[in-house]
Amino acid sequence: MPYRFVRAEPKPEELAELKRRLDQKEIEAIRPFGPAMTKSLEQARLDPETGEAVWVEEDHCTPPLATEREILEDYFQQITVEEEDVDRAGGWRRIEELPSMWVEMGVEG
Repeated sequence: MPYRFVRAEPKPEELAELKRRLDQKEIEAIRPFGPAMTKSLEQARLDPETGEAVWVEEDHCTPPLATEREILEDYFQQITVEEEDVDRAGGWRRIEELPSMWVEMGVEG
């Protein structure tokens, strides 16, 4: 499966709504990408050097994140696919030491 290493600037004023939608499984219900997007965003990290959210996203679109952007753009700006074909486990290992985006942005579930 193709995985993308994603960076995006969170819109702080919108993250509580995103968290609510994730917690209530609203995004997970969107087919076909909702389950993968939910899992990725729940585990998103925050890069303290850039202030960007980072995560690994399962994605089958060309161009990358074509369908997911419709939702992501409500909550993030400057969405960048830093690497288009990343090993899922290796991508998460690269950021596992970074703090949770949710904790750092003060959004409780």
